[in-house]
Amino acid sequence: MACSASLRRTRFAPSPTGWLHLGHAYAALVAAGRADPGQFLLRIEDIDRARCRTDYEQAIFDDLEWLGLKWPRPVLRQSNRMDSYETALNQLISLGLCYPCCCTRGDIRAALSAPQEGAPMIGPDGPVYPGTCRARPMAAAGSGDVIRLNMARALDHLGDLPDFTETGPTHAGHHRLHPDWLRRQAGDVVLARRGFGTSYHLAVVVDDAAQGITDVTRGEDLFEATFVHVLLQAALELPTPSYHHHSLIRDSEGKRLAKRDDARALRSLRAQGATPADIRRLIGL
Repeated sequence: MACSASLRRTRFAPSPTGWLHLGHAYAALVAAGRADPGQFLLRIEDIDRARCRTDYEQAIFDDLEWLGLKWPRPVLRQSNRMDSYETALNQLISLGLCYPCCCTRGDIRAALSAPQEGAPMIGPDGPVYPGTCRARPMAAAGSGDVIRLNMARALDHLGDLPDFTETGPTHAGHHRLHPDWLRRQAGDVVLARRGFGTSYHLAVVVDDAAQGITDVTRGEDLFEATFVHVLLQAALELPTPSYHHHSLIRDSEGKRLAKRDDARALRSLRAQGATPADIRRLIGL
């Protein structure tokens, strides 16, 4: 999988939890286009074993090949990389940057609904965690706990915060991490979820580094998560790629497409006689 340092390496990383739709086609084609010349990789993000299905995964391969995309085989599967995520998590734990959290979603909603100034902030994990379990030591972790990043400790540990380059249409520019924003609008994000052994935030950082990704391309809805990912990269002493957050494909009412919307699934459009050129025209490429 060698790739010249002067060439881009991008990836498309779907989860096999439903059929690919027009939004996925746009994301995959943008990623492949930004890797030319260079290398486009496919990664299967299948840590949610309860929702992942083999027929969905096969459909990913079939749809992308139908679109004319090519990638090296075998592909990276997150379900085969749990040891790597555990190593990264233990590294953060050894730095004193984590704590176990036993709060349920109901507990968090109740804490955030208590009288306070202003509405709860919404961050990369949804409502920003209020810190109920922050004082718990890792020695108190139970089998049902999630592991959270102690954002304040992580910021103190890093001191001089890193930055990253964004080339997408909405947020293009040079962005430096800001402590106040990370505390208030990201908070103590989850690094390992119950039954998963990891989380999106941790796994994507570890995988992008392992695959030597130079340009992360993904939807603009993940732009704010990038600040958390760049912080984790710094804490784990991993390289920071360039980022490109592209526009989302939306329906006639302005809502982003969902996997449950079978009418816009690539396999349905193919069955109706659509061609790859038709798909490109529908998504404006």
